[in-house]
Amino acid sequence: MDLSGARALVTGGSEGIGKGIATALIAKGAQVAIMARDEQKLAVAAAEIGALAIAGDVADADDAERAVATVEKEFGGLDILVNNAGIGYFAPLIELDQAAFERVFAVNVTGAMLMGRAAARRFVTQNKGCIVNVSSTSGLAGGKTSSAYSGSKFALRGMTECWRAELRPHNVRVMLVNPSEVQTPFFGKVGHEQELKDWKLRPREIADAVVGALEIDDRGFIPEFSVFATNPFQ
Repeated sequence: MDLSGARALVTGGSEGIGKGIATALIAKGAQVAIMARDEQKLAVAAAEIGALAIAGDVADADDAERAVATVEKEFGGLDILVNNAGIGYFAPLIELDQAAFERVFAVNVTGAMLMGRAAARRFVTQNKGCIVNVSSTSGLAGGKTSSAYSGSKFALRGMTECWRAELRPHNVRVMLVNPSEVQTPFFGKVGHEQELKDWKLRPREIADAVVGALEIDDRGFIPEFSVFATNPFQ
């Protein structure tokens, strides 16, 4: 698709991968709205990259509908939804906290569904649109202490396949991207330190991959792709 003039909504867009994707789309000439819960951080990011700020929680059905409706009102429609909002929680099975576990699924799975549902209703009506779900390589292979996070990403991958089957007859492209480790604030939020290295992935690499997938002519699409660092053992 031609991204010049395209209208996009990126969730979790105030930092990290989401902000990187929003920045790349704007550089291509798209009109972009970013959504996040932290209003102050969201406002700063939106002003920095030239995006429309929409404060809200993807796990809240009213917020999800309001965000899509706002993009329609401000931009005159919606062409692309990037479901990037996500949180993590890591603990061994025998120590899992139910509330924390359920919150991860509320954001990473239910939140993606609520945003996808709101966008898909418009896309089916207009017979076109793109949904990009940002998953993780943790959704391809589980690991120790990752029941909540990996479980949610496996679920997102399964939902993506369901949406693809449902929406292809309506000319809607549904794609899944699986980033490997990316240098973002994510790790600090879950209590892990991340050593910054020149060879590790940045949000830019994920953003470039997403833009490349979107720019394929609308007659075709890339259902799923992963992005790894070239040499993770340097």
